[in-house]
Amino acid sequence: MDEKQLVSQILSGSDSAIRLLISKYERLVIHMVARVVSDDMDREELCQDVFVKVISKLSGFNFDSKLSTWIATIAYRMAVNFAKKKKLDVVELDEVAFKIGENVEITEQEDMKQFILKLVDQLPVSYKSVLTLFYLDGFSYPEIMEITNMPEGTVKNYIHRARVKLKKIVEEHAVKEIALI
Repeated sequence: MDEKQLVSQILSGSDSAIRLLISKYERLVIHMVARVVSDDMDREELCQDVFVKVISKLSGFNFDSKLSTWIATIAYRMAVNFAKKKKLDVVELDEVAFKIGENVEITEQEDMKQFILKLVDQLPVSYKSVLTLFYLDGFSYPEIMEITNMPEGTVKNYIHRARVKLKKIVEEHAVKEIALI
């Protein structure tokens, strides 16, 4: 079923179409919210709220972008607004504080991807969001611009800065690991 059919069926009141929408985009919404909100209970509630808003605003979706981009935009903006409202650590653009040394260890059982995601989580929220949208979710620059409401230059700059900061975190962690040997 393509996006237009799915939207049409949801707008006509199909519960199965709503379930299909949720199952199809659940991972994306969880990922977008988790990049900004760390508390499990808050994330779960916020993800539910995102889908309620998506379904309630679906009649206004005009297919100018992909449905996934539109849903990611709603999830991202709701997460940022939630974090601001709860006064969570929404890192400002030039803040360089990291949480280095919080027992980030690689064990034999731990997957390298999980380790890298832990390092990425140390980045400021703005950098982490665009970096994961680009590399993990595979969104293009125009899609990231739409989701985050940032100009293209800012998106590219944040991705560059995120890579530089991530490299620094990896190097610092490697130095700590070598010192332990």
